[in-house]
Amino acid sequence: MRNGDPLPPVGDVLAAVDTGVWRWDNRAGLVTFDAEAARLLGLPASRVTLTEAAVRSRFHPVDWNEIYGVVQLAVAEGTLAEARLRIMDDQGVVIRTVRSRSKPVLHGDSHAYELIGTLQEVSEPAPGAAARTPVTGDWRRSREAFLLDAGRALAEAGSTEEVLRVAAGLSMPGFSPDGLAVFGVGGDRLTVIGHHGQEPGEEAPFTDMPLDTNYPAAEVVRTGRAVYLSSAEQYRLRYPAAWPLAQRFQRQSWAFLPLIVAGRTIGAWMAAFAYPVSFTPDERSVLTTVARMLAQALSRAGITESERELTDGLQRSMLPTLGPEIPGMSVAARYVPTGGGLQVGGDWYDMIPLPTGRIALVIGDVQGHDVRAAGLMGQLRIALRAYAAEGHRPDAVLSRASRFLYGVTDSLTYGSTGGPGKDIEKGSEAGDPRFATCLYVEADPKTGILEIARAGHPDPAIRMTDGTVLVRPTAGGLPLGVDPDADYPTTRLALEPGDTLLICTDGLIETGGHDLDTGWARIRGILEEHGGHGEHSTDPDRLEDLADALVRAVHGPFSHYTTGPLVDRREDDIAVLLLARTGLPEAPAPARRTAMTVAQAEPERVAAARHQLRELLHDWTDEDQVDSAVLMISEMLTNVLVHTDGDALLVAEVAHEPARRLRVEVADASDDLPHKRHPGELASSGRGLVLMELLADRWGVDPRGEGKSIWFELYESSADVSREPPDGAGGPTPAE
Repeated sequence: MRNGDPLPPVGDVLAAVDTGVWRWDNRAGLVTFDAEAARLLGLPASRVTLTEAAVRSRFHPVDWNEIYGVVQLAVAEGTLAEARLRIMDDQGVVIRTVRSRSKPVLHGDSHAYELIGTLQEVSEPAPGAAARTPVTGDWRRSREAFLLDAGRALAEAGSTEEVLRVAAGLSMPGFSPDGLAVFGVGGDRLTVIGHHGQEPGEEAPFTDMPLDTNYPAAEVVRTGRAVYLSSAEQYRLRYPAAWPLAQRFQRQSWAFLPLIVAGRTIGAWMAAFAYPVSFTPDERSVLTTVARMLAQALSRAGITESERELTDGLQRSMLPTLGPEIPGMSVAARYVPTGGGLQVGGDWYDMIPLPTGRIALVIGDVQGHDVRAAGLMGQLRIALRAYAAEGHRPDAVLSRASRFLYGVTDSLTYGSTGGPGKDIEKGSEAGDPRFATCLYVEADPKTGILEIARAGHPDPAIRMTDGTVLVRPTAGGLPLGVDPDADYPTTRLALEPGDTLLICTDGLIETGGHDLDTGWARIRGILEEHGGHGEHSTDPDRLEDLADALVRAVHGPFSHYTTGPLVDRREDDIAVLLLARTGLPEAPAPARRTAMTVAQAEPERVAAARHQLRELLHDWTDEDQVDSAVLMISEMLTNVLVHTDGDALLVAEVAHEPARRLRVEVADASDDLPHKRHPGELASSGRGLVLMELLADRWGVDPRGEGKSIWFELYESSADVSREPPDGAGGPTPAE
């Protein structure tokens, strides 16, 4: 050009150097290209305006996703957006690579902006330079893999401590900080909540400072914008007051980024480098993405910890302490909430001193694992304590509690408007009546007598002094809250010195894919393994160890909850109560016995009696004798139910004399004595006494004042034990 000639238009100048101009209107969703920019996109060389969708089709999909993040970062920080983009033709083939540089212009807020920039064709980078080239090549793939790993690790962190540990272990592609710090905001103060790469105590000057301090993290919290310091000189000039504190760490570059959740700045994150970092747009994009993930993770962890603290306090307030020591007895208990949700549910236990000097042990489970279940549990527990304190017997306590729960859930279902299905609290459709299972035990510390009432709950188990574990069938009724007029019969058991009673909720039994039978088998193994024998089996410390072992066997290590939350996720709440009668048994080798009633209306309890006898004979050496004993009690109980109008009382005892002897008695209220018959080949009855004569070592029928008792004895067979009756024992004495 000659001196004095006017300058050519800017567009002509840029076109002369193969550079196009474009403008992206975010509000309208339109992008305008000049002729050169259109040519670079593979379009006719003329000015054109396209929709965002049409423009997106000209770029490689990975690059389009990339530039969106770069643009958002530039909008947030008010910086240039720079990226490399691959242009594709209509068949999806890459025809060239361009470099885009643009400047965002905001219109009110970050959601309404324009981008004005340039496009210039560039050559592909050499393979050796790809690792440090923005956007393209190996660096991009490394960055994407890093962000995926970092996001996964931060998402899995369950506490603030875990989040900080994950953040300290992040190794960014191509530039890894050797010092990290996370700052939190409390009121108008900035505090350090975690750091890495500094010696303990070196963070002290930064642990508590006002937000108006001339320090990069404080500025980031005040403004919500990141601060990048590429050199020590830049740090010293911009923050002269804070520089002496930072100088001693001998770092070369620093990045301070806001931690923002839902538009609110909750803190700041510092990444410090031991070497100079220029903080390219791509490096800033990585740091910004990590800061966003870190902020979300810290927010989730804070909410989780607050909920855990709230629910732990709620649960502790609902669960009782076990109170003073009980003369002659020891008690241990555990409560473990489910690992999901608010960790609060409907399981509970209680120990209630009674006016008679006895104690009541209660364990139960309100349907559900939510806040409503916990609320109903609290109400039901208070009601049970009130009824027990009034001196009611176990059956009356449960009857009243069932009526109470039925009334409470009915009022919630009908609601304040009087119509069905209205929730009284929410005023919305509820239709969610709840019930509860419960086991109530009244124990006499002096005699060891237990009176048990059961409402749809698992039966109790007793570990005897010699380690034998029996699940004791007890009479029961419907769960509480189902029928306001339900009855709850009482079962009486005796806890001998050295015996331990276990009552629990079904979370202990059926967790881990177990059903009722296999779950009890697992618990029986734990009781036998950790129970101990004799006096030591009821030692309070041993009882606490047993309670830990029961829960640990189901869910792994834990810290006590009445004693504390668990670390893994559970399928159901667990409540466990152990009651041991202390002291030594009267004899060094005590007899072990079981007793149960089979009512006329409960023929299904014959099967329970067979199962009970097998458990009593769990260590009997001769399996044939066990089968014989089971067959004989089945015949004896069935005869009572068929040939009399009363109930049958079964008592089985294993004694040492010195060889072991099994004695089984079945008593009833009928005076009619059985007679041995000789049934024909097709007869359907009359073989009971014949079987006893064939299978029993001794048997007989004893008349009583009212009724009779038929009994048999078996002497354990082994290589060293004779089947002959002990000295002085007579032969069979049946009534002929």
